[in-house]
Amino acid sequence: MIKTAYQQELLFTGVVKKGSQGTDVVRVQEWLCLNALRYPKIALITTIDGQFGPATELAVKNFQAVFKLTKTGIVTDALFARLNAPLSVAFQAKSTVKDIRKAVLQLAGVHLNQRSAELQTDEGQNRGPWVRSYCDGNDGPLFKWCVGFVQTVLDQAASERGRTFTAIMPHTLSCDVMARSGIETGRLTKSAVVRKKPKLIRPGDVFLLRNPDNDDWFHMGIITASAGDVIETLEGNTDLKGSSNGTAVFARVRNIQKATIDVFSIEGL
Repeated sequence: MIKTAYQQELLFTGVVKKGSQGTDVVRVQEWLCLNALRYPKIALITTIDGQFGPATELAVKNFQAVFKLTKTGIVTDALFARLNAPLSVAFQAKSTVKDIRKAVLQLAGVHLNQRSAELQTDEGQNRGPWVRSYCDGNDGPLFKWCVGFVQTVLDQAASERGRTFTAIMPHTLSCDVMARSGIETGRLTKSAVVRKKPKLIRPGDVFLLRNPDNDDWFHMGIITASAGDVIETLEGNTDLKGSSNGTAVFARVRNIQKATIDVFSIEGL
């Protein structure tokens, strides 16, 4: 795989407990907060400040209780592996189908099922281990991670077949760069054509939202199904409002007649 930044998110240098501080504590606090999405009835959310105080200790004990472990409040390698299991599962998943388009959908679904999401802190949006994994080690307000999510899934599908996703697109975090490469290679079909010929849309292809007044592409995702004027998608960095700078991976429905949606073909991936 090309998108290997996730491996850094799985590293843990040792035991942390009350009184500990530093990077490992930050990682523990991040994963406690992210696991709150999986276990919403359990009090896991705590301040992400790198200081292992009584609040973090209690959150750890609550997480241990989920798995019926002894509530020590101490994070070992084994417990950290449980904390970051969603990311480990998603990034190391293998498809069980031969068709690469179906593999793309299957792998994207794994990320959805593992509740891939960002963290929002006092420093802004687009933070946390999922974002850094999608964005080659980067996070923060500037890193709108929809492209990183798409390319990660395509990377997984291609690499397990001995190929690279860069054979059909550049390695980038920019919607504009992705779209312009599609224009140059003939892979991008503009919205006007897609609206007239929706049958051109195929599951596994990538949709790109574009400002209708200019060639400014600002969001993308993976098309999972299409029916007439409607497409179903899996996309990162969106939300219930369909934002291009949201919080998580969501399954959505979009109307190709109401939004300016271009389509990037993954044929030959």
